[in-house]
Amino acid sequence: MPDQSIPEARTVEAPPGETVSENASPREGVSRRRLLGTAGATGLVLGAAGGAVGYASAPAGATPLTSLGADMAMFHGKHQPGITEGLQARGHLVAFDLAAGASRKEAAALLRRWSTTAERLMAGEAAAQDDTDVARDAGPSSLTITFGFGNSFFARTGLEKQRPVSLDPLPDFSSDHLDKARSNGDLWVQIGANDALVAFHAMRTIQKDAGSAARVRWQMNGFNRTPGATAHKMTARNLMGQLDGTRNPKPTESDFDRRIFVPASGSTDPAWMANGSYAVVRRIRMLLDDWEKLSVGAQEDVVGRRKSNGAALSGGTETTAMDLEKTDAKGALVVPINAHARIARPDQNGGAAMLRRPFSYHDGIAADGTPDAGLLFVCWQADPLRGFVTVQRKLDRGDALSTYIRHEASGLFAVPGGAAKGEYVGQRLLEG
Repeated sequence: MPDQSIPEARTVEAPPGETVSENASPREGVSRRRLLGTAGATGLVLGAAGGAVGYASAPAGATPLTSLGADMAMFHGKHQPGITEGLQARGHLVAFDLAAGASRKEAAALLRRWSTTAERLMAGEAAAQDDTDVARDAGPSSLTITFGFGNSFFARTGLEKQRPVSLDPLPDFSSDHLDKARSNGDLWVQIGANDALVAFHAMRTIQKDAGSAARVRWQMNGFNRTPGATAHKMTARNLMGQLDGTRNPKPTESDFDRRIFVPASGSTDPAWMANGSYAVVRRIRMLLDDWEKLSVGAQEDVVGRRKSNGAALSGGTETTAMDLEKTDAKGALVVPINAHARIARPDQNGGAAMLRRPFSYHDGIAADGTPDAGLLFVCWQADPLRGFVTVQRKLDRGDALSTYIRHEASGLFAVPGGAAKGEYVGQRLLEG
């Protein structure tokens, strides 16, 4: 975890000549977005950091969406959505395996269906066919849907020569207690939204779209704090109560793209990965009963940062640079030598960096009374060997936090660049 009752039908405002029942299905000719009076394709644009910079007013007579429901990410672009946007309140991670006998042709048809669905749902529209109406009263709610390919996908589709070297299996780590049934997969889908029903609707629609071409291998549910729940925007907290993501790379940094995305030229990766990224996915169980027995001071020594505000133990604020050499009156290092934040620092790992974009999870209480809870760790990087692997190897050799966590599932996926208008995700691979 490197250093995160049915109401009566009533008529609502509609364009001249049209009458729309609020309970009418969007498939009856009115999209969910139009029914709700949302911004439309040109009304809202998100920047790289996921902030709204414009929102068109709702039609006269219609009740406008709240700002939370109206926020919309864009499906088409240089990169896929769900990477640089801010953390979302709800998430689902799903891995699929292609069905026996499914080939490159079936895979291409599936990615085409999934891309069409993603574009519609992210715009606040109903699914193209058999929409369940689960999300019909909501706006886009910052929904993002992201697609990736696992190592096994390429042999299944006869595309071995197009498999990136960067997709070689991750090495074993001492904190691994991996469940193979909940690891890896031919295809991976990341779904995030700021509304739980919107996120569930997207997950269910993607699953239905898979049809006979692929089956679910594993699926995990996560959550984060809802945007606006705190008095001001701040770094998220994990289930240990620590701020998680203080030193995350920022899109405004000059070397951000180089560290997070595969370049369009000059890379050893295959051409279809241009502007893409690699996602490492780890289900990290937090041993919360053991952790919560520690005093706050002991927890801070494990992490290397103040629990209250995320500041380094060497002083300052959350963003103050950590002084690795500072000692106390007895000559002991203020930031312990095995503190998680010290070991995970990029400058202690040859500049290795990854964009962490996790979800917390809680899957109930075990028979012994311990919570099955922790972090669905998702990190993004241009090269997983120089990113996640480099840092995790260092953590493996003496991270104080490793006593209180256990890696229970793992996956590595190649996430191609964004689809241009009229394209589907992965088209350059599957039709190249």
